[in-house]
Amino acid sequence: MTTAPMKDTLLQVQGLNAWYGAAQILFDVSLDVGRGEVVALMGRNGAGKSTTLKSIAALVPRREGVIRFMGEDIAHKASHQIAQRGVGFVPEDRRIFTELTVLENLEVGRQKPRRWPDGSEVAQWTPHSLFQLFPNLGEMPDRPGGSMSGGEQQMLTVARTLMGQPYLVLLDEPSEGVAPLIVEQMARTILRLKEQGIGILLSEQNLPFAEVVADRAYVLEKGQIVHQAPMRALAQDVQVRRQYLGV
Repeated sequence: MTTAPMKDTLLQVQGLNAWYGAAQILFDVSLDVGRGEVVALMGRNGAGKSTTLKSIAALVPRREGVIRFMGEDIAHKASHQIAQRGVGFVPEDRRIFTELTVLENLEVGRQKPRRWPDGSEVAQWTPHSLFQLFPNLGEMPDRPGGSMSGGEQQMLTVARTLMGQPYLVLLDEPSEGVAPLIVEQMARTILRLKEQGIGILLSEQNLPFAEVVADRAYVLEKGQIVHQAPMRALAQDVQVRRQYLGV
């Protein structure tokens, strides 16, 4: 497995366990994401992909393990503190503010520009640059979120997250339940973020989509990582695909 150099590693997770009530969902999950790297969490429904992302973002009430972001231990930080440090989370269920307009939703996510530890600037996102990335949103800046289609809401959720100027994006099932044209736009967006040095941890079931955007993959089964490989190798591994992905 190819691992990002330590100085470029954004996220390190070691021995992550998580519970919903008395039920343990994650078992000793370990992974890493480098700067400018797209890493896919693959697995069937219920494998623990979304719980992994939510645990990193401190949205699961009970979790244990080591979570380091840009060298800092964030395992005991609150979700808003993690977001303030430059970790963006795009939930599967979107959670836009339905009564607010597109522009107002974007303003909710706004944070100040950031710099990398070496002093270089992190790509700064503004409503104007996001409307270039998502032209559909640029055509409806004053439309309330609740009157948008599912695909448009998905784009708005990603755009709102980018207004936080993240170093790392946790992206939960971006191709789920949206039209093929939106899926293509999501793929282009992910590749654009990668070019800018942003790291992405992607939860996904859509193997063709993941193959287009991801560098490496971890496969989850019943809350455990059972396989890891370069994305291209996973896509060509018929046995692993049949056993853990059902494809």
